[in-house]
Amino acid sequence: MILEQNGITVERAENGQITVDIMEHTEPGYYDMILMDIQIPVMDGYEATRAIRALEDADKASIPIVAMTANAFKEDVRSAEEAGMNGHIAKPIDVNVMLKAMTEVLRAHREDS
Repeated sequence: MILEQNGITVERAENGQITVDIMEHTEPGYYDMILMDIQIPVMDGYEATRAIRALEDADKASIPIVAMTANAFKEDVRSAEEAGMNGHIAKPIDVNVMLKAMTEVLRAHREDS
């Protein structure tokens, strides 16, 4: 709801496996970013990120992925990076911090592309 109130189109996936399935069957470039909860059912956020990074299509595999989690210690940030995530947003969500992090990750991704 917060993202939609800021003009961002949002689609939700109920678990990590669904997120991976969506990415496998969606046209490259359809999504700009994934906000990945770490503690989600079926396949956690780390596993889902690794699976997305392993996709054959390089455009899909390189989509920016940002962790959203209550786990905010340095080792949690490091675990997100090691899984292939591009950023980390701690819960509870501070809207300004979240939007800034999303903007920075998207900007860096576009510069790298």
